[in-house]
Amino acid sequence: MVAINEKVDKLMQLLREMGSVVIGFSGGVDSSFLAAAAQRALGDKAVAVTAYSETLPDSERQEAIDVAKQIGIRHVLLHISELESEEFVANTADRCYFCKKERFGSLKKWADEQNIAWVLEGSNADDASDYRPGMKAVDEMSGVRSPLLEAGITKAEIRQLSKEWGVPTWNKLSAACLSSRVAYGLPITADRLKQIELAEACIKQFCTGQVRVRHHDDLARIEVSPEDIPVLAAPDKAAVINSELRKLGFTYVTLDLAGYKMGSMNAALNLGK
Repeated sequence: MVAINEKVDKLMQLLREMGSVVIGFSGGVDSSFLAAAAQRALGDKAVAVTAYSETLPDSERQEAIDVAKQIGIRHVLLHISELESEEFVANTADRCYFCKKERFGSLKKWADEQNIAWVLEGSNADDASDYRPGMKAVDEMSGVRSPLLEAGITKAEIRQLSKEWGVPTWNKLSAACLSSRVAYGLPITADRLKQIELAEACIKQFCTGQVRVRHHDDLARIEVSPEDIPVLAAPDKAAVINSELRKLGFTYVTLDLAGYKMGSMNAALNLGK
């Protein structure tokens, strides 16, 4: 087993060899640690770029700004729109592939204009065993790399190192773009993404753990951490949530008794069966 300090040494060596980098920066656990490492290795030759669109909640964009400031890395906001891609909007099982192509294509174009050698994305060693069609897009793109994955650093190690380095996202809950909440086959639209964003903001008033509102057209399926299920099921809170989500355009509002599960929409794909 490779020691964590050896993995960090490999990561820093990889970054120094690249010379100059753009980090695809969401302000999440992985990209924040990667940005902190790049800033240590390359100083002002590392730039964190947040490619934002309708798929990123406004609160996450502001958090990315705040985290970059705390890390001390130069930060740029770059507006894009995956909704211009018909393949992405169609919301097939390969949605993340088309999203990654669009997002990192825009980052690579920006990096080329700035004469920056590489674009980096934050996949880690754990991601290699998950269903992530976006990683196929990264593999196909020249000038884009995943140094955390290359160095063999896991999610748990990223959290541990982030805490040691003072990176503020070390204990941040996992996040994903809003489009991951839309049931496969249901076209992704700006209105549906905003519905999800506002619905989750409503529910987060009552919860401390993970919150996902899965969009099944006229039905909102709420996933929260198991300990928060009885909180939302209490009649007074349930009534408020039902009323607010119906105002947003949902006809039916349900609470998933299985609780939050990362990538739960993939169950419909029957992967591995």
